[in-house]
Amino acid sequence: MKSHKNFKQKEETTINTQVSLWILILVAVIGVIGMVLMFILGGLHRKKIAEAAIGSAEQEANKIISDAMTTAEAKKKEAILEAKDEIHKQRTETEKELRERRNEVQRMERRINQKEETLDKKSENLEKKDEVLNGKIKAADERLEEIESIKKSQFEMLERISGFTKEQAKEYILNALDEDLNHEKAVKIQEIEQKTKDEADQMAREIITTAIQRCAADHVAEATVSVVALPNDEMKGRIIGREGRNVRTLEMITGVDLIIDDTPEAITVSSFDPVRREIARLTLEKLIADGRIHPARIEEMYEKAKREVETTIKQTGEHALIDAGVNNVHPEIVKLIGKLRYRTSYGQNVLNHSLEVSYIAGLMASELGTDVKTAKRAGLLHDIGKALDHEMDGSHVDLGVEFAKRYKENENILHAIKAHHGEVEAKTITAILVQAADAISAARPGARREDVQNYIKRLEKLEEIANSFEGVERSFAIQAGREVRIMVKPEVVNDDKMVLLARDVAKKIEDSMEYPGQIKVNLIRESRTIDYAK
Repeated sequence: MKSHKNFKQKEETTINTQVSLWILILVAVIGVIGMVLMFILGGLHRKKIAEAAIGSAEQEANKIISDAMTTAEAKKKEAILEAKDEIHKQRTETEKELRERRNEVQRMERRINQKEETLDKKSENLEKKDEVLNGKIKAADERLEEIESIKKSQFEMLERISGFTKEQAKEYILNALDEDLNHEKAVKIQEIEQKTKDEADQMAREIITTAIQRCAADHVAEATVSVVALPNDEMKGRIIGREGRNVRTLEMITGVDLIIDDTPEAITVSSFDPVRREIARLTLEKLIADGRIHPARIEEMYEKAKREVETTIKQTGEHALIDAGVNNVHPEIVKLIGKLRYRTSYGQNVLNHSLEVSYIAGLMASELGTDVKTAKRAGLLHDIGKALDHEMDGSHVDLGVEFAKRYKENENILHAIKAHHGEVEAKTITAILVQAADAISAARPGARREDVQNYIKRLEKLEEIANSFEGVERSFAIQAGREVRIMVKPEVVNDDKMVLLARDVAKKIEDSMEYPGQIKVNLIRESRTIDYAK
């Protein structure tokens, strides 16, 4: 019973639950339907409101369109009126411009017509003048023919009177004119040359005199031998040594020749290399002072003497640069300058000569207002190759140029070194100044000794050059080769030709010879007539 009751309670509970569920569902459906109805009603309401708004907007639009059409019609009428006014105005202006253009064209037509009339008149006048001119030309041609005929007859008459044909007369006149021109040319050349020489000589004399006066350089004549004094003749035997071993060692190490003869208390050191000779001389002096003379000691003293000479060379080069006022020189070039202290040329010390050339070139550059520093530098370095010509093949000019170029000397200095003996043409003022200073230093009395054989050859060469010209009878080199005196044949060389001949001889001497200073060319023309009274 109890279970049946429980079952019945559960069944009732289930039914109640289901009823509640259906009620909830029904309520929900009703709610949804209500919401749908409300949405539909709201939409219908909004539709009515929208339709009312659309109707009002259509009315407003129709009104705006109507107003716009009215306004546009009014604007159209105004624009048409304005366009008509503008067209009328443009037409008026165009008509006015056309009238002005038409008047201008008419004026131009009138002017053109007037010009045409004027041109026609001028053309008529020109035709008349042409006729007159043709008549005159015809008359001139007739007169020219008449003149030619008269000229021909006159020439024939002149040929008969003078005995010359036309060609002979022309040749005679040209020869006479040529002689006159030669005379005038010679006189003019002589006048110009004399004036130029006078001015140039005066200026050069002043510059060179000033330079020489301001330059005082000593001249030391040296030879290729040095004499070493001995305390006594016994020292000669010690220097020779047992079986000559000491003297052989000395000659082998120093590279010089020792002359040990009967000269009392003296030994002569002979070598063409001045540096070697100086080292050998110092070595001997040190050995004599020390008293111990044997091969080992000789080598030791030789090394000491060599170091002393190298130090002296360096110091001498530095002092020379200071004396010349030259700086920024490569150390190797400084050594070469120092070596020039031991080098001589024709008995003249090359270092003193180089310093003198540097001073003179600098002084002349100062007088002329050119670069003084470059002139002094070129003068100091111009003979630098003479420090090498005992050691290397080639002339001192080529060696100097090569060595200076190796150590970055500029082209102006290189050209001055290359041109200082005239082997190439001097193209710069510096090169010309170095040439002149070199000639001045070498040509001063007592500066150099000249070999007798070379001196005689130079005189013979001068006379040979002078005698090679046509019209020269004989020539004489005088004044120690400073002047060549030429006797000419008076029947071959007249006074006018003497000027030209002197120039030609001087030019050939310049091209063919090397000489210090200058050579005077002196021409003499003498005519003699001899008769005897009986």
